[in-house]
Amino acid sequence: MTDIDESVAVWTTDEGVPTRLVWRATRYRVTDTPTVWAEICTWWRPFGEHRYGIGSLPREIGGWRFQGTSDTGDAHVFDVRHDPGERTWRLVRVFD
Repeated sequence: MTDIDESVAVWTTDEGVPTRLVWRATRYRVTDTPTVWAEICTWWRPFGEHRYGIGSLPREIGGWRFQGTSDTGDAHVFDVRHDPGERTWRLVRVFD
């Protein structure tokens, strides 16, 4: 696993699910079912120590994880995050 913070181009379905990615001038087609990874909502910042007995913390989509394969057969697993305010995608991690 390699932590990365690079801008990438991502194409999605109308529902926002990634279908392809361009990273370092190479196009990767999504070759598995993308998985959502969730994180605690940015507006939820409790103060101090809290114990939660019922329910769970509010979560939002933090990004997507999927396998991408290039036309030459290179395959990686990518973690990407979308910034809707900036309308950009960031590559967060790559698994070889």
